[in-house]
Amino acid sequence: MKAIGIIAEYNPFHNGHLYHLEKIKEMYPDYTIVVVMNGNFTERGEVTIIDKWKRSDIALELGIDLVIELPFPFSTQSADYYAYGAITLLEKLGVEKVIFGSESDSIEDLKLIAETQLNNDEFDKLVKIYCKLGNNYPTALSLALEDLIDKKITTPNDLLGISYIKAILKNNYKIIPESIKRTNNYHDKELDNEIVSASAIRESLRNNKSVENQVPVNTLNRLNNLHYMDMYFNILKYKIITEDNLEIYQTVETGMNKKLKEAIGKANTYDELIKSIKSKKDTYNKISRMLLHILCNFTKEQANSFKDITYIRILGFNKTGRDYLNSIKKDIDIPIISKITREKDSMLEYELETTKIYDLIYNEHLEELEYKNHLYKEDL
Repeated sequence: MKAIGIIAEYNPFHNGHLYHLEKIKEMYPDYTIVVVMNGNFTERGEVTIIDKWKRSDIALELGIDLVIELPFPFSTQSADYYAYGAITLLEKLGVEKVIFGSESDSIEDLKLIAETQLNNDEFDKLVKIYCKLGNNYPTALSLALEDLIDKKITTPNDLLGISYIKAILKNNYKIIPESIKRTNNYHDKELDNEIVSASAIRESLRNNKSVENQVPVNTLNRLNNLHYMDMYFNILKYKIITEDNLEIYQTVETGMNKKLKEAIGKANTYDELIKSIKSKKDTYNKISRMLLHILCNFTKEQANSFKDITYIRILGFNKTGRDYLNSIKKDIDIPIISKITREKDSMLEYELETTKIYDLIYNEHLEELEYKNHLYKEDL
């Protein structure tokens, strides 16, 4: 059996994701489709609007064969960490190709950029210079690339694609990267098409607008008890006020402890807090990740100890996915876990803690689901 890999957040699963999946099935009709999906928190430092079990069920119902969880220590960090974790899981699962959406749809350009970032000594020097001039890190990367190879990449899917390719090259993985042309504008917040960005859908749901034309009915039927980061603001505020040293947490830089404690008493909302501490050098996402790490007690010590993928966590599969797992499990060198048991991995234990935090808003007893096997309903 052969497999194609997808890396996704499905936050939520929308028509663009369905288009991506259907194109892959057209191109590779006999392949098993494996998705590595984040849990209840995202690379941008946000909560997912619906929990990982609902999102896994939707993916399986719409044609994914096997859903694997990307652990919190990888799914909530910058693009290169995120990519390393996801690509490593796909490599261990023996997938032949990873196929991602791309604004440019130029895999050769993306490979050239990835190779330049990894192998050109001048690149790092230029990035440091542009950062010292007051640019944030993504802008400095783009300016350095433009200087060296006359390429400018600023769109999110291309940037992630570059990180995927770097993870493959840096670790000598066998996975082949391929892209599919993204069909919508990531930054567009209007629901003027049946395929729009997940950001536009989340914003529309927040404003009580219908998204019935932008998401499959499988998603539409599960859009209840929606989660947003500002719902956790008071919990975060309590932690910032009561913690002695916030700089023990991952991505909290030197000097931020004082800055946060001064800002928290004045901010009335989560967004106000971010804007009050954000500098020109910081992206909104960078600050969001930092606040998420504080909220979820993710320390620098933990981040240093969670450098490697130590297990494969199954969120769900259908018969094809189960057969694929059975065909490769003898070649996998880390545990395959379908539920939490007494024999816990420390990273898996921490994942359970993040589930408890996510569940504080609606108290849906999501912790209980961590101890159950999750098979696709047609296979029960």
